[in-house]
Amino acid sequence: MKISDALLPEFDQEMGHTRKTLERIPEDKLAWKPHDKSMTLGRLAGHVAELPGFATTTIQTDSLNFSMGEFKPLIATSRRQVLEAFDQKAAEARAAIAGASDEHLMKTWSLEYGGKTLFTLPRVAVLRSMMLNHIIHHRAQLGVYLRLNNVPVPSIYGPSADEGGM
Repeated sequence: MKISDALLPEFDQEMGHTRKTLERIPEDKLAWKPHDKSMTLGRLAGHVAELPGFATTTIQTDSLNFSMGEFKPLIATSRRQVLEAFDQKAAEARAAIAGASDEHLMKTWSLEYGGKTLFTLPRVAVLRSMMLNHIIHHRAQLGVYLRLNNVPVPSIYGPSADEGGM
């Protein structure tokens, strides 16, 4: 079995869960944040929506230097904007993963910042850690934001307190 064939079912499952969570963001609370050090709900939703694009970057490049200043973060202005960005990034990422050979996925990729290499890993490990796990992490944060704003939290890996009761 190809590495991409093993990775894609998990990718598809997590993208489905992520979209279901993004569908719940309350448009009247995009500026809300639970703490002064926290992202706003709109920025967090935008970050979750843009994260699948990290897979495409990982497959199409040998490294990324965050200090280059080219990245423009998505700060949500509407649910529709977030969902459109997410759908586009997820489709591009899926196509990139599906088209990547095992040899390419095993080649190393590096994340750099300020002249320092933060890490170098095989691309497949970057896809799992910096894309999938990163999305899962921030999707969980978004679930807390939803809960704190009395928005029903969707079921992800089992029933939530709002869907299917616990």
